[in-house]
Amino acid sequence: MNKPAVSFEFFPAKTELGHEKLLSTFDELNKLAPTYFSVTYGAGGSTRDRTLSIVQALLERSDTPIAPHISCIGDDKSKIAELLELYKNLGINRLVALRGDLPSGQVGMGELPFALDLVKFIREHSGDHFHIEVAAYPEMHPQARSFQFDVDNLVNKYQAGANASITQFFYNADSYLYLRDTLEQRGIDTTAQPLVAGIMPITNSSNLVRFADSCGADIPRYVRKQLADFGDDRRAIRDFGFEVVHRLCERLISEGVPAMHFYSMNKVEPNKRLVQSLGLAAETV
Repeated sequence: MNKPAVSFEFFPAKTELGHEKLLSTFDELNKLAPTYFSVTYGAGGSTRDRTLSIVQALLERSDTPIAPHISCIGDDKSKIAELLELYKNLGINRLVALRGDLPSGQVGMGELPFALDLVKFIREHSGDHFHIEVAAYPEMHPQARSFQFDVDNLVNKYQAGANASITQFFYNADSYLYLRDTLEQRGIDTTAQPLVAGIMPITNSSNLVRFADSCGADIPRYVRKQLADFGDDRRAIRDFGFEVVHRLCERLISEGVPAMHFYSMNKVEPNKRLVQSLGLAAETV
């Protein structure tokens, strides 16, 4: 049976204690021998600095590749070029290229208003140095005019030089499979340019609903109802969430998913539990 690659996403911690916890989480998840770790990014100021700080700290701890997120909205080309050169000098050759959210109080969209523009610019500036991954939306980007428009945008990003895409999290395997088949029909070879499944473990009901509502991801009605019925029973939520996500991953594996990118929320569990239970772990220590 197909054994998909595994990777994890981190977000930069805001406190020194959170930073130390993140490094500890990295050490534990790194024992599973993931393909890479990604680190999320905020445009401008201290958020960007925190991203760079954690990227540098992780590079010093392991040879596992680190893929910083890089966003473009509200930025100018010179700042992005500067960041690309910095990452090159650090030995980084993998990026997650996103549009991002317009910084608070900023009016202009910048010189590169969309992720497509960013992909084109990275290729113009750095050639094939970076392996570029972009965002994909099995259930459609919340700001897209239509599903077809959203697919067109993803196809354009592939054609502009994206090596792969990572989906927003989802709990309906058919939405992923439909997007994959649609890309194939549009001429995208998803073996050569994979559609990576973004996986969000379920550990907290209110956080999950908030995330889903903000990014347009669908939570099946039976999952919402069951989580609501559990109330504050954290153990019941974790066990039910594990069952839901484990079943989703099993279906994806059976359908030949090439890779899974776990939105770790900077936690060891339940990411480690899922990866090990699915037989995807390659313990190195």
